Amino acid sequence: MHPSLYQDLTPAQAFAIHRQMRKQVDVRPLDKPIQIIAGADVSNNKYEETVYAGMVLFRYPTLEVIGHASVVSSTRFPYIPGLLAFREVPSLLEVWDKLEIKPDLVVLDGQGIAHEERMGIATHFGQLVNVPTIGTAKKPLYGKFEEPANKPFAQSPMCDGNELIGISLRSKVKSNPIYVSPGHHVSMEQSIQIIQNCIRGYRIPEPTRQAHNYVNAVRKAHGDQSGQTSLL
Repeated sequence: MHPSLYQDLTPAQAFAIHRQMRKQVDVRPLDKPIQIIAGADVSNNKYEETVYAGMVLFRYPTLEVIGHASVVSSTRFPYIPGLLAFREVPSLLEVWDKLEIKPDLVVLDGQGIAHEERMGIATHFGQLVNVPTIGTAKKPLYGKFEEPANKPFAQSPMCDGNELIGISLRSKVKSNPIYVSPGHHVSMEQSIQIIQNCIRGYRIPEPTRQAHNYVNAVRKAHGDQSGQTSLL
């Protein structure tokens, strides 16, 4: 189904699509160097239709900003935990189409395979555009883990039974961890290394931190004052 039709799906239909897409989950090592990386974020109120989405492009590993794009769109698909992609991916695809330069990898604010169906927003988006993706979330969604030690880059595995689905990563001392999982065409080990390389003194990795700030600036420019403040 084309993502433009997502807003007309029932939750049951969306869950069925995720079960089909799960068969295509492909977490494997990168097959080419990363020269350009993108951070992607979406901002919206849970019970409103307007969606603000944006991406910021960086050279990697220097993280020099080289471009960005955004859209303001709408969706009728409801906010349902576990089905975030059906609400947000269509607007991210619009942003993707606007990018003059396509990145080698996208870091998304959300889950990759650390999801009950292994279909977090990073996995869903990566499959649709066939680009390597990593999910970095501020809160866990699925899996069991222990709190990582309070030291830089301490890690704790996130597991579903015996399956490793993500890593709880202490990106900044005395701050809550972030939750990292591969989305598409990148390994777990590479995902952690890339995110560590993107930490620049803040809890949130630079690609999604700057994408978050950019999207909120777009939201404010359109007269919506309810966006979140900058992430530390």
